[in-house]
Amino acid sequence: MFPGDPRQPTAAKPYVHPVMNPVDLPPDYSSLLAVMFGVVGVMLRNKAGSWLALIFCVQSFVNMKNVETDLKQVVMALTFAVMGMVTNYLGPASKA
Repeated sequence: MFPGDPRQPTAAKPYVHPVMNPVDLPPDYSSLLAVMFGVVGVMLRNKAGSWLALIFCVQSFVNMKNVETDLKQVVMALTFAVMGMVTNYLGPASKA
């Protein structure tokens, strides 16, 4: 038989998750888009930008791989999304 054959119980080895450096992780594009749309929602008072920021923020939170590095960016994106929502829906009415 082949070495490491899983049909032989003595040759089976438990899976060990490889340790990765946080610098080597792929970038989180949904978090970047959440921040960009959040800034658009706040600065331009764009409701669609605020909603897209919220959607991308939730997507980034669900797909978070490394809590230490990704949590700061997700919190910043959520802050921009909430500020955009408050500005658009609860802020003073525009004169347009």
